[in-house]
Amino acid sequence: MTYTLGVIGGSGLYQMPGLKDVEEVSVSTPFGDPSDAIVRGRLGDTALLFLPRHGRAHALPPSKVNYRANVYALKSLGATHCVSVSAVGSLREEIAPGHVVVPDQFIDRTVGRAATFFDDGIAAHVSMADPVCPRLAKVLAPVARDAGATVHEGGTYVCIEGPRFSTRAESHMFRQWGAAVVGMTNVPEAFLAREAELPYATLALSTDYDCWRAHDEVDVSAIVAVLHQNVARAQTILASLASRLPDPAESPATGALRYAVLTRPEAVSARARARCGLFLAKYLP
Repeated sequence: MTYTLGVIGGSGLYQMPGLKDVEEVSVSTPFGDPSDAIVRGRLGDTALLFLPRHGRAHALPPSKVNYRANVYALKSLGATHCVSVSAVGSLREEIAPGHVVVPDQFIDRTVGRAATFFDDGIAAHVSMADPVCPRLAKVLAPVARDAGATVHEGGTYVCIEGPRFSTRAESHMFRQWGAAVVGMTNVPEAFLAREAELPYATLALSTDYDCWRAHDEVDVSAIVAVLHQNVARAQTILASLASRLPDPAESPATGALRYAVLTRPEAVSARARARCGLFLAKYLP
């Protein structure tokens, strides 16, 4: 079976050696426009879809990213898996800048972001106990290690609203919560992927120590330098992952909506059916 890997991350990721049949696809969704056109290509037997989360000019701050449109667009183009490539601040001494983390949990500290597809004419309650696909994460971690990265498997990602960085008090609080990294983009992205029944995992690139260490504070120039150094490695990881994607049928994301909709079928509005039919057509008579 052939799969399609959707990648949400930096704009340079799609300039990958060996990527063939490259084209740009503009997608409109019932939830608005995604961050940018999607770059579609093929690597071996696997199709890849690349979406720059902040747009290619990085004009969208975290709060203005249309997460719903981004996930919907990937799903509509046939994505069977979704991987986020994200910069994060480390909340642990052992997670040094340049290291890779594959989180398995999220804490949502965002405010005001559209966090569900099911908010207009239909009520659906999807379990988010374990929002990361364990099978996809289990493949992603060793693939990253094979690419030469120091990898930390598991850990909690705290997602803050941004665009500002944490205060020292907040940074220390996140550490007391037991979190491993802090970022601004994976929520509600991870939750929407589960609602879309897409296996989801994060390749989190540690760029700094946030500001919890004495005399440390976030240096944007240092963050950019670490990210630039890791673009080629991220490309290598994604290329290897593309050939080792697990069967999505065995992911907890598959079937996540089967019992989630509580609205009676006859009461689901036409607007809700039009907006969410991509996800719910097989469940709604």
